[in-house]
Amino acid sequence: MGSAIEVSGLVVRRGRREVLHGVTCSVPSGLVTGLLGPSGSGKTTLIRAIVGVQIVESGTVTVLGHPAGSAELRHRVGYVTQAPSVYADLTVRENVRYFATLYGLGAADADRAIRDVGLASAKDQLVGDLSGGQRSRASLGCAMIGRPALLMLDEPTVGQDPVLRADLWAQFHELAAQGTTLVVSSHVMDEAGRCDRLLLVREGRLIGDDSPAAIRAAAGTDDLEEAFLKLIREHEGAAA
Repeated sequence: MGSAIEVSGLVVRRGRREVLHGVTCSVPSGLVTGLLGPSGSGKTTLIRAIVGVQIVESGTVTVLGHPAGSAELRHRVGYVTQAPSVYADLTVRENVRYFATLYGLGAADADRAIRDVGLASAKDQLVGDLSGGQRSRASLGCAMIGRPALLMLDEPTVGQDPVLRADLWAQFHELAAQGTTLVVSSHVMDEAGRCDRLLLVREGRLIGDDSPAAIRAAAGTDDLEEAFLKLIREHEGAAA
């Protein structure tokens, strides 16, 4: 299967505060990997380092065989930020068709992406008139249009209703089945069970890196949230 992402000894500092403390991990190709942890744990910083927009103090990040941020990756990596990154004065369709044009794709591809994120009924609305959840879906549609080899999603399901969340996760797994590698961050532990693999982050440190089943088995519980809490206690005990 191989690895789509290799992170080694990654240290990120903001001012005098160290945000990531020597993180080392790998992300297997063709799977949905969940990046789980509470708000402020360093998830977004790690994602920014992987897509090559974060200044790092030390360590290395290799993405699809190239250093993070390399020109070779520009059309192979999709990135959806927490804040919607679409044009408010354009309609949903105009936004997605614009990004389709950048990839040399047509209107049919844009319409497919709009349907995939559940915005077909809102395709002619200005993005500025959409709800926050709809804007996030519009951003996701723009990121998905080019079928990137790696898709980085920073809390894409926040603010979405349960039915749409389930639909989005089904879409994520369909993309993975077609060969896309996805990294999906979340602070909601009930989404952990939807992932093929988990990276558990707390206070800038990686405290778990395995499949959900293996993490449950190691913690002796079927509850992933309880397993995460047990890993936290073990990590804190070892640090003490």
